[in-house]
Amino acid sequence: MTDRDLLQLYSNLVPFLAEVCGPGCEVVLHDATNPEHSLVAIRNSISGRQVGASLTDLAQELQEKGMYTDASYLTNYQGKSRGRDFLSSTYYIKNGNRLIGLLCVNKDMSSVQELNHAVQSLLGRFNLNAAAESEFSENLDTPVESMVHNRIADIIAQSGISPTRMSLDEKARIVHRLNDEGLMSVKGAAAEIAEQLSVSVPTVYRYLNKKL
Repeated sequence: MTDRDLLQLYSNLVPFLAEVCGPGCEVVLHDATNPEHSLVAIRNSISGRQVGASLTDLAQELQEKGMYTDASYLTNYQGKSRGRDFLSSTYYIKNGNRLIGLLCVNKDMSSVQELNHAVQSLLGRFNLNAAAESEFSENLDTPVESMVHNRIADIIAQSGISPTRMSLDEKARIVHRLNDEGLMSVKGAAAEIAEQLSVSVPTVYRYLNKKL
């Protein structure tokens, strides 16, 4: 396949990628064999460039230093144009071992930067920035809820059997033991027991009424 034919294949991708990526992404195709007038296709021209523009400084450096030899692309590097910041990526188009073209996607970061600035201003206005490092920390679970959860888990673990493999009698014995410790009288305990044993709350009470 000739260089021209290969570049034409990628040229057909330029409008497609521009539609997929959206108006905030500039999609550019360069003919690396014609550095002074390399730009052969462009969509969403945020940088203001047009067909016939020359290679950028980075594109020339990539070509001169052979940085494309052991890689297929370069992603997420910083670009600038007309006072705008871009997040850019370049795909190396090769014919054999020769670099013949560059397919570039340049994402305009100005809207993202404006949004980030607005968010930071909002966080600062309501003092919602991340807390400074401190020797103090706090568990927001209530002590009773935490104690009940942990005790139920401990007793189930002591049985040495996963709730999914327990028989009805084995589950009933656990409920009776928890009741003997007074946990069944704690608000919300029945629901917690039911969740950890993978049964319904009415079933927990049926276990409690079951004679062992």
